[in-house]
Amino acid sequence: MTAADAGGRTTPEAIRARKGGAPVVCLTAYSYPFARLLDPHVDLLLVGDSVAMVQHGHPTTLGATMEMMILHGQAVMRGSQRACVVVDMPAGSYEGSPQQALASARRIVAETGCQAVKLEGGAGMEPQIAAIVAAGIPVMGHIGLLPQSVEKDGGYTIKGGTADAVAALLADAEAVERAGAFSFVIEGTMDPVAAEITRRAAIPTVGIGASAMCDGQILVIDDAVGLTVDRVPKFVKEYADLRGVVAEAARHYAAEVRARSFPGPEHVFLPKDSQAS
Repeated sequence: MTAADAGGRTTPEAIRARKGGAPVVCLTAYSYPFARLLDPHVDLLLVGDSVAMVQHGHPTTLGATMEMMILHGQAVMRGSQRACVVVDMPAGSYEGSPQQALASARRIVAETGCQAVKLEGGAGMEPQIAAIVAAGIPVMGHIGLLPQSVEKDGGYTIKGGTADAVAALLADAEAVERAGAFSFVIEGTMDPVAAEITRRAAIPTVGIGASAMCDGQILVIDDAVGLTVDRVPKFVKEYADLRGVVAEAARHYAAEVRARSFPGPEHVFLPKDSQAS
């Protein structure tokens, strides 16, 4: 069990205190129903900008907007009671300056009630993270493969393959920690490198396509339950096949409608005299 605030929620400080302890269980959530279902089982729910891809059909996370993140953040907050809810800051909402980052973070927290925000980037984003933290808003960092930078980076390339890349990742981790983040995601990074970053960091690391040695793990919920209809990343383990379940339910429904066997008597409303007879 983790410490929680007066409202019963796990706090960012409680997540920070998990460093080196029981692994931190994280999943993304974008909707009220999924938040309700996931909340009892996880420590942290991330309203990820991956919502732009898995819920709205954009080719990358660059399709996420502030309005989109706030709308989904509000839904997840309504559906959860105990998990620490973190909302991603979308591309273009924080990179310009610490002042822009702080204004965006304040808006997200004010309009959703979430416990923290997350932004991508290491050493280059240290001033932004520090400004948000100094204003009293907890920040989750994100280093390694940065989905918001895939166009600039030329695609989804695994990080940490050279000595220079490893040094840059270590510097990014140090910068995020120095700026005051309570934890950070390591994405798409060579296993030994992610493990070394975790060993050196004084705050929890959360892996996705990284290492089992990270202090926690996160997956996109649509990937984890088999709802992803396009490419499923290598690092994903599908714990269910909801694609098949949904497709079969739709097939069964369509067959019954065409056969006029649905709706049946139990699904329609009849006058009282008809029911009595």
